Amino acid sequence: MEVREKAKIVITVASLVAVTVLFVAEYRRRHRKKQTSSSLSSCYLHSELKSQFGFKRVLADNSYSEFKHLKLDDASSSLENSSNGHPYETEITVLLENPRIEFGFLRGEYSLEMSDSYVWVETELQLKELAEILAKEKVFAVDTEQHSLRSFLGFTALIQISTHEKDFLVDTIVLHDAMSILRPVFSEPNICKVFHGADNDVLWLQRDFHIYVVNMFDTAKACEVLSKPQRSLAYLLETVCGVATNKLLQREDWRQRPLSEEMVRYARTDAHYLLYIADSLTAELKQLATEDSSSPDDRFHFLLEASRRSNMTCLQLYTKETEDFPGSAAASSIIYRHLNGHGDKSNISLNAEELVRKLCAWRDLMGRIHDESTRYVLSDQAIVGLACKQPTTNEEIYDTIAHTDLATESSPSLSSSVQSPYPVICSHLDDIYEMILDKLAKLDDILPVVLKKCLGTNGTCPISVFNYSLLVNFKTKLSSHSAPKQNGHKNFKQQFTRKASRELFVKKFSCKAPVYHNCRIYANDGRLLCYCDKRKLEWYLNRGLAKLVEENPPAIMLLFEPKGRPEDEGNDFYIQTKRNICVGCGEGKHYLRYRIIPSCYRVHFPEHLKSHRSHDIVLLCVDCHEVAHAAAERYKKQIATEFGIPLFVRRVLDSKEAQGTSSLVEDESTGNSEDAGVSPLHLRSAAMALLRHGNRMPSSRREELLQTVKMYYGGRDISEEDLEKALLIGLSPHERRKLERKKGVSFKHSAEVAGMDKQEDEYNDGEAPAYSEKIMNVERSTVADDSGDGTSEGDGASELNDTQCNGNTLHQQNSKLSLLGHGPHGKQIVEYILREHGEDGVRDFCQRWRKVFVDAVHPRHLPGGWNVSHSGRRDFGEFSVYNPTKRLSTE
Repeated sequence: MEVREKAKIVITVASLVAVTVLFVAEYRRRHRKKQTSSSLSSCYLHSELKSQFGFKRVLADNSYSEFKHLKLDDASSSLENSSNGHPYETEITVLLENPRIEFGFLRGEYSLEMSDSYVWVETELQLKELAEILAKEKVFAVDTEQHSLRSFLGFTALIQISTHEKDFLVDTIVLHDAMSILRPVFSEPNICKVFHGADNDVLWLQRDFHIYVVNMFDTAKACEVLSKPQRSLAYLLETVCGVATNKLLQREDWRQRPLSEEMVRYARTDAHYLLYIADSLTAELKQLATEDSSSPDDRFHFLLEASRRSNMTCLQLYTKETEDFPGSAAASSIIYRHLNGHGDKSNISLNAEELVRKLCAWRDLMGRIHDESTRYVLSDQAIVGLACKQPTTNEEIYDTIAHTDLATESSPSLSSSVQSPYPVICSHLDDIYEMILDKLAKLDDILPVVLKKCLGTNGTCPISVFNYSLLVNFKTKLSSHSAPKQNGHKNFKQQFTRKASRELFVKKFSCKAPVYHNCRIYANDGRLLCYCDKRKLEWYLNRGLAKLVEENPPAIMLLFEPKGRPEDEGNDFYIQTKRNICVGCGEGKHYLRYRIIPSCYRVHFPEHLKSHRSHDIVLLCVDCHEVAHAAAERYKKQIATEFGIPLFVRRVLDSKEAQGTSSLVEDESTGNSEDAGVSPLHLRSAAMALLRHGNRMPSSRREELLQTVKMYYGGRDISEEDLEKALLIGLSPHERRKLERKKGVSFKHSAEVAGMDKQEDEYNDGEAPAYSEKIMNVERSTVADDSGDGTSEGDGASELNDTQCNGNTLHQQNSKLSLLGHGPHGKQIVEYILREHGEDGVRDFCQRWRKVFVDAVHPRHLPGGWNVSHSGRRDFGEFSVYNPTKRLSTE
């Protein structure tokens, strides 16, 4: 009986095992078939969203070009001796020559127990607050966590910072584009940064954020000086703090959000105890110096050496690894280790060796295109297996890679949910197939062919900030080999550049959310007034001017009688639903707002012709937007010719020098006044170059730029203060503030000018206050329209300016208006139309622009009620902020 029961059990178990094996085999067969069938048509990245693809800008992309380090524009910077040197070499050298032995790492008593509270930093506001906190500290501890498996160069996924009071975990994935906020505190020589084993950390911070560490104490260097038996952080945590840590967590996927409790504790531990460890090691260094010193002068020898070694680490510079040919180093290593039998070439196959080189070059390129590590693309063992077996079908290739990786367990750190072959292989099996069959006969053919297939005009792979410049900055040594024909390669690069630019433009500038919410507003009698967005509904509800009558989609009813109704305007445009698609071609995946009437004109319209008027703002895809914009630019030139008003301000001249120029012209019969002044763009470029690089540029070039600036100041000698003022000429207050916030621009003499912006913002188009008169006289420039012979052939163009000076049309710059674009042109056009033709002239002007748009784009999806002859006028009700009576009462 017992034997029979045992036999039944054995048979049952065997059956279950057999069924399981068959099930797994069938699943893998179907999974393989599905993957191989889809590999030829699409790339896996179209459906997989990688965390780093949210970065708007990366400092180290996957191209073959060298890494560009931060450039400081301070004349005292060491960069004057190096085009790509360390931006803080001078500061670090000072610390090496005159170390600051002020190692007070702890303040008062320090508890070794780590509390449960910490600060998770994930917004720019929190990051700025952290920077302010660190700027007040004398010392803080730092550690980083990296992710390298799913990235070609790797990236920083987390930064841990600890002060005496708090632990901060900075989400560098979310804040990647804002991490420069921490740059000043890391480069501040008066703040000591404590790391452990910082050789890689300093390079990673440079690579990802242009953050350079100045003044460091590395506890690993202190261990070297003290000749500790071990130098790992785990050893120090256990021996100094009595804390055990699991270093295997360092291999976890630090991209995941939220982090597990175990990962959070591990991350905090690495930084939290560093200050205590540094304090303990410093005490040992001082004690060792005391014991070994025969003279008081040698007392701090060991501490100085630890400090010196730490700050030498700060001088390291991140560089990309370079090879004679992509993948050549890996290919040589594989051939030596797996095919040569440790140098014995008797067993090597020439065909296998060539295939190894092709696969390594392909693997390197695919890693760059998809931003994957080479081990995630294709393992070394898989390359050896393919080279030896040389399978001839896609299924055999798939099985060879899968079995090789399974047998060698080459990637234990990979997620168990991802099986070999990995997604890159599954999406591009045909490439390996062609290489094995020797269809890509030459090694040199691989790069251009694969790049064109992946990133060409009809490429299968998406463009990202990581692979965008892969061809644009194509700096491999491929040119030294038998590369493809130059003309074909050049055309390919142009096609790639256009596609890459378009996709990045779409990603950066297209609307990130639906524009039209199609919410409804009803009058108090129940009649529909218009469709609008949610913000407008909230405006009425928050002020108690309406009540919510429907929730999905939202609708409100006004509690007052509106000033006008749609039927009063003679069209029903505003009571039509609107679709979130391109009005030109119907594209719905991406779109941008497009102003049919250019802003340089519309901004100067009377309020009742532009406020809350969305008729002339439509949605266009990138392609239709390009067509419409090109047509608008051409028509602007026609407008400029018709009215005799140039699109750009041609020349500017300091108002203090204008009278002198005028007097000079009156005394001379020549028309030199036409040559007075200088283009505002040329003026700003010359002033910027002189301020930034004046002391370092060749004397001939410096003199040339000085002459350009002197033309603005009437030829007199200029000072640094004059250069700073020239830099701001023609800028609106907003543009000035933006310039002053920009890296590398510092105004030593222009505090008076900077203060003007705030005063001007308090005034719209009214007269400036008396107390800013002096400042504005400095900044306002005499502008010459440069209309050839000084005469105006357009319709009354000569009447558009405030003053005349011997045939040159001159006027005072509106301090709120930029001279660098079409703003002055648009203002003069609208003023002339209003003066000569009134509001009817503005309406006719708008109709002309609508016709230009229709003729250029041929829109097929315009909202109902849209028409070329739309009036655009509206009256303002009692509660409108644009109501004239309400505006007068608030002034």
